[in-house]
Amino acid sequence: MTAITVRPGKLRDVAEEIERSTGLRVQIIGGTLVMSPTPRGKHAGTVKRLSRQLDGNLPAGLGAYEVSSINMPDDAEDYATPDLVVLPSDWEDDDDWLADPHDVELAVEVISTSERVSHIATKTSWYAVAGVPVLLAVDPRKGVWTLRTHPRDGEYQGVLHGKYGEPVPLPAPLPAELDTSALPLYAPRA
Repeated sequence: MTAITVRPGKLRDVAEEIERSTGLRVQIIGGTLVMSPTPRGKHAGTVKRLSRQLDGNLPAGLGAYEVSSINMPDDAEDYATPDLVVLPSDWEDDDDWLADPHDVELAVEVISTSERVSHIATKTSWYAVAGVPVLLAVDPRKGVWTLRTHPRDGEYQGVLHGKYGEPVPLPAPLPAELDTSALPLYAPRA
């Protein structure tokens, strides 16, 4: 994961050009371009397993989507692209590429093998400031997860930690829980 700072103005244009020319996933978090390589197989597998669980248990009118970005209210230059996001199913018919954070029921971030603690903290804060009501961070490096709820004043008030094998309890209207027992772990780093 690489982060670079660019002068404000046309950051979205720069981000789109980087994505087009390199294939990297680009986000703008707090005015900083953040680039990520294509996820590894276990990263993608984690997202797919969580997506299947959500899709099979979400109430009518909601869907789980990959590669969908969320904008920061009142800042057209700032957006994040979680690994998975639960939105109203009419998102499928929307021409916009940025979802309103107030429409988000859940954002899921799967931690990459090289992701730094400072970057994770910055993204967590971004989601809280944007008002995303529920954020789930899944860490295949250690086999742990963190569920954050109730954003207020740029911080999540509710924080629950767990290990793979322990279910993630979700608030309504989401399914009651997510099973983490079949989520893959990254191989130990040499």
